[in-house]
Amino acid sequence: MFQGFTDETIQFMWGIRFNNRRDWFLQHKPVYLSSFYEPMKELAAEVQQKMLQKYPKLELNVKVTRIYRDARRVKYGGLYKDHLWLVLHAPREDSWTPEPAFYFEARPEEYEIGMGYWCPKPSYMEKYRRKVLREPAKLEKLAHRLNHQKQFVLEGDEYKRPKGEVSDLLKPWFNRKSIGLSCAKPYDEGSPFFGPELVDEIVDAFCWLMPFYRYFKEIELEPDPNE
Repeated sequence: MFQGFTDETIQFMWGIRFNNRRDWFLQHKPVYLSSFYEPMKELAAEVQQKMLQKYPKLELNVKVTRIYRDARRVKYGGLYKDHLWLVLHAPREDSWTPEPAFYFEARPEEYEIGMGYWCPKPSYMEKYRRKVLREPAKLEKLAHRLNHQKQFVLEGDEYKRPKGEVSDLLKPWFNRKSIGLSCAKPYDEGSPFFGPELVDEIVDAFCWLMPFYRYFKEIELEPDPNE
């Protein structure tokens, strides 16, 4: 059962950031497993269970990243990540199929809760833009929902040139290469990060984000612009 992360968790993240070497990691691997990786897996399992209880018709797989970097990226960031995350998303055929996903990430400075729609192929965002142009009211409703709160912010790289004309309300949404909604929180004293209540904080956030998740799930039904 997830009981919360500890100060040791944060100390390890800072440690691996400034000592990204195999010898340091092997010396501190027991700390990584006991204070970071194993608690993250427990957290992931409990969050998934509660989400499936609330939304039994949804299929939501859960995955916890490992600390080891992809060999192709080692030269850019060292052997190990200084952060871990869990992701909930629907089953997909392959890594090239985009799926909206809920996530929780812990990094040295802060932790973050959010939802993202990351597209490895530009054609998927073209499907998204076609949907927006055909049914602008659906996204406008979600844009109003986001604008009337102060917890989550809209993120995602933008194209330099406009991709089309939309209302001022939708302009921040329309020209993105990918889309994310995130909320970052510090490790203050008394933070849910240090206790089992973190499970409910994450689940509550995912529930608030569910209308956005459902919207991006609908993009699967859009015709492929290349066909």
